[in-house]
Amino acid sequence: MLPALGHAATTEGGGQGAAGPEPFQIAMGLIAGLVLFLFGVSRLALALKALAAEPAKRLLGKFTRNRFAGVLTGTAATTLLDSSSVTIIMVIALVDAGLISFVQSLGVVLGSNIGTTFGAELVAFQISKYAPVGLAAGALLLALGRSERWKNAGWVVFGMGLLFFGLDLIEETMTPFKNHPPFLRWMQELGKNPIQGAAVGALFTMLIQSSSGTMAIVVTLASQGLISLPAGVAIMLGAELGTVSDTLIATIGRSRQAIRTGVFHFLFNLITATLGVLCASQLVSLSRWISGDANVGRQIANAQVLFNVLGVLLFIGFVPLIARALKVLIPDRRTDVAEGLNQGAAGVSP
Repeated sequence: MLPALGHAATTEGGGQGAAGPEPFQIAMGLIAGLVLFLFGVSRLALALKALAAEPAKRLLGKFTRNRFAGVLTGTAATTLLDSSSVTIIMVIALVDAGLISFVQSLGVVLGSNIGTTFGAELVAFQISKYAPVGLAAGALLLALGRSERWKNAGWVVFGMGLLFFGLDLIEETMTPFKNHPPFLRWMQELGKNPIQGAAVGALFTMLIQSSSGTMAIVVTLASQGLISLPAGVAIMLGAELGTVSDTLIATIGRSRQAIRTGVFHFLFNLITATLGVLCASQLVSLSRWISGDANVGRQIANAQVLFNVLGVLLFIGFVPLIARALKVLIPDRRTDVAEGLNQGAAGVSP
């Protein structure tokens, strides 16, 4: 994500490395911070799945009778699991198993995009300085917890502490770039060119396989003045698109109903991200207006909430039409016809 690191050590006053960020130190700091962050995210996700996967499955199966209930359920499940990808992959598995219908799944997909904004809002509170407390509390639970449930709770707390510690390390490593002209010019270009910013966000999200991770890093750096609001919004839009890669992979070998759910998620994110890029300046202005005197990190987190809520409001009225269109574009296999008839007989309203 860094521009021209090879030139960071040279200056106009004769090429001495003292005046600019050291490429090796920056690279090592970023690698260490990113590894700690991603490991924390991984441990947190695994522990949350162990603690909350079954309740989330029951929630998804029970409260998806219509699209509006599905949106609320998807929002709640994603907030509970702290991952829209995990929620949607679970939904795809449930659709594939015939436990919920394709039509029921669409509201959940929409809601998951709202639920994923919780993480960025949490990071915007700048609680990374308390990361050692989370690490200590988590380690204590892991050491003293006797049941598997308590140990998973320990991993949740430890994972949160570790990911915030990684963010704090990334933030500290990036501090020299506050006054580094090439980096500042690059950030300005990303703000002026939303397509380029969105491409950076999409590629980085596909690389780390987490839109929440991308947003956490962006909000952290923006809170320190390293990323502007326009650049952060552009990267956020790309992250929304980049997150569909693992969802599409999860549809491989699944039933046509499950494939439709994955395709719907892709189309929703593609269309809303495209509209977001076209209306990026308006989204920036709206975020500034509702955020008041909040720092840039908070403004970017608020922009993500606005973007996803507006996207859901735009799509939710067209869910029945989209469902019919996807059934035509991706017709049932012969082996799926009987299952589709059984689900249709259940009288589920879209």
